[in-house]
Amino acid sequence: MVMTIKYRYPVLFITALLLAWEGVVRLGNIPRWLLPAPSDIMAEFPQMLPLLMEHGKYTLLAALVGFVLAIITALILAVLMDVSPALRQGIYPLLVISQTIPIISVAPLFIIWFGYGLLPKIVVVALVCFFPVVVSVSQGMQAADQDMVDLLKVMGASTWQIIKEVRLPAALPSFFAGLKIAGTYSIMGAVIGEWLGASKGLGIFMTRAMHSYQFERLFSAIVIVSLLSVLLFLLIEAASRVLMPWYHIERKE
Repeated sequence: MVMTIKYRYPVLFITALLLAWEGVVRLGNIPRWLLPAPSDIMAEFPQMLPLLMEHGKYTLLAALVGFVLAIITALILAVLMDVSPALRQGIYPLLVISQTIPIISVAPLFIIWFGYGLLPKIVVVALVCFFPVVVSVSQGMQAADQDMVDLLKVMGASTWQIIKEVRLPAALPSFFAGLKIAGTYSIMGAVIGEWLGASKGLGIFMTRAMHSYQFERLFSAIVIVSLLSVLLFLLIEAASRVLMPWYHIERKE
């Protein structure tokens, strides 16, 4: 019952948006090659689904591999920055500056350096996902209970023991918050990489559909991209509930 109430308004809003879209296209006599109606997209979707799934598995593979690589690298760097304040002060500004560079402007370089295979897409995804994870973990570790840290120091705990027992557990809520952002970005990053050069994937499928003015196919691919992003978000949310049951219980209270 609670879940039904929770999702009632999003479903109503999306339904109203689709009906308004349908009405504007039909009443305005907008040609299908310019803006297809939702009913046109849904009519085309079943026919395109096998092809979309074939391209989608390459996009998903690049997204997942890049996502995992970003998580591992971000965790290592966050721990090193926590251990060394000098390293944190030196690297953190560079991380912020790196986010001012549009990823689409440097992605062609990866195509030149690494070719048209899977590797440049993985690199793009890793770069897109890295920042939200490393920042969230770093800030979460900094927000750990200082009294607990001081107590462990008095008891003779090593730096790694303090990180393991206090700082990393304290960073879990922030870590999963960053993961949710990075997870939705991962699919987008893979699609961006495929836009710039690929033989398979949803990005190249969308590019070909756009160039041929087959916008029903383009919107069908957008639906798959959105569904994959939502799926990753829900998986991360489920993992957070398993690994942090105490946190979700406190939020309910």
